[in-house]
Amino acid sequence: MKTRKFLAVTILALGFAFTSNAQKSVMVGGAAMYPNKNIIENAVNSKDHTTLVAAVKAADLVETLKGKGLFTVFAPTNAAFDKLPKGTVETLLKPENKKQLQTILTYHVVSGKLNSVDIAEAIKEGKGKAAFKTVSGGTITAWMKGKDLYISDENGNKAKVTIADVNQSNGVIHVIDAVLLPKK
Repeated sequence: MKTRKFLAVTILALGFAFTSNAQKSVMVGGAAMYPNKNIIENAVNSKDHTTLVAAVKAADLVETLKGKGLFTVFAPTNAAFDKLPKGTVETLLKPENKKQLQTILTYHVVSGKLNSVDIAEAIKEGKGKAAFKTVSGGTITAWMKGKDLYISDENGNKAKVTIADVNQSNGVIHVIDAVLLPKK
């Protein structure tokens, strides 16, 4: 009887611990990102991602990123978009450039859920680099510099992951400090 009671209490405690971890939120752009919400439901609350959210809306990708996924999104901040040449964002947001905008945005997305441990393991297996196929059909490369995770685009530009493992109900977001661009 004591053993059963002990097991029941242990299982219950583990259940509470698991539930607490599963619901752990991460702060991004001054807002909590909840693991039980999808990518769009969380992203719209981040003050650091208003440009990205506007771009996702202009590219008609909201429903896709609300979908079941799973997606790994490398999410550039507003400051990352500000590093682009003057007028670039405004030009991309025009309806006539929707296809190009979709290509750029989906270049920041990999199918499946890759947390930082998964990426680090792939880098180790790749002897210092790991290539990932993006939803747009391009390739991004992950690598480490010290303890920092970086992502390079096909043009050799690099972005540092500033916040990793922001879990979502349909994937994971890694916040990056630069916009990745596919080869033209």
